[in-house]
Amino acid sequence: MEPENHTHVSEFILLGLSEEAELQPLLFALFLSMYLVTFTGNLLIILAITTDSHLHTPMYFFLSNLSFVDICFTSTTVPKMLMNIQMQTKVITYEDCITQMYFFMLFGGLDNFLLTVMAYDRFMAICHPLHYTVIMNPRFCGLLLLASWVLSFLQSLLNGLLVLRLSFCTELEISHFFCEFNQVIHLACSDTFLNDLVMYLANGLLCVIPLTGIFFSYMKIVSSILKISSAGGKYKAFSTCGSHLSVISLFYGTVLGVYLSSAAIENSRATAIASVMYTVVTPMLNPFIYSLRNKDIKQALRNLFREDYPI
Repeated sequence: MEPENHTHVSEFILLGLSEEAELQPLLFALFLSMYLVTFTGNLLIILAITTDSHLHTPMYFFLSNLSFVDICFTSTTVPKMLMNIQMQTKVITYEDCITQMYFFMLFGGLDNFLLTVMAYDRFMAICHPLHYTVIMNPRFCGLLLLASWVLSFLQSLLNGLLVLRLSFCTELEISHFFCEFNQVIHLACSDTFLNDLVMYLANGLLCVIPLTGIFFSYMKIVSSILKISSAGGKYKAFSTCGSHLSVISLFYGTVLGVYLSSAAIENSRATAIASVMYTVVTPMLNPFIYSLRNKDIKQALRNLFREDYPI
């Protein structure tokens, strides 16, 4: 009988973005700054929407939830990275690694579904304006949000449970700054066929179906906008979905870019550096995209600061 001294591990080693000691203070300062900007920017969006009654509409309801998810998404990876740099360690316990993977997949999936739901909201607002308030009522918006949470929860739970069945050997180094799912399962000694199958099927469905929905929605939106006779009407209609379209392009462009390049390039460290784009940079830029391109958000932020700092 084969010995099973490798079936349980207590920790993994996160190699991070660089092993050069002189770069660690720079990485710490850079990622701490980006994390604080992400947290503050998204929190301000949430506060602006919740305190301004004019923004209590489906579009801003989903935007506030997207901002909350972006805070959580970044918080699953960056604080641990900062702590490791500060404490000059690369260790993450087995339990923390599994937990980090679970929440990373949960909030990543929520980002995916919320962007799809927001595309549907814009489709209804522009293509069916007369029925918009009837269809996109608070109950239906709540159901769409609940469905996004349930689907993300089930997908991340399934992948997490499948990781728990794996046995790991002595090679426990992860060439990343967090427990990236694909890299962790390929450190296993046991058969990972089921994990790979579920991962590719789930990721395929979770990318293809939402992207198809988004593409269909914007195809209909563009068709409707082109039918508007006045240039001012076209601009007004497009401006309501311009920010969302920018965020979609940024999110899916970086995610697909990282995973397509990782399939072609075997350099795990290069993939880790590229993944910073969708794990840190995209959540940081989202508040700027929505606030700079949206007059309602800018006005709500002004009102928020006037209340906090009365003149």
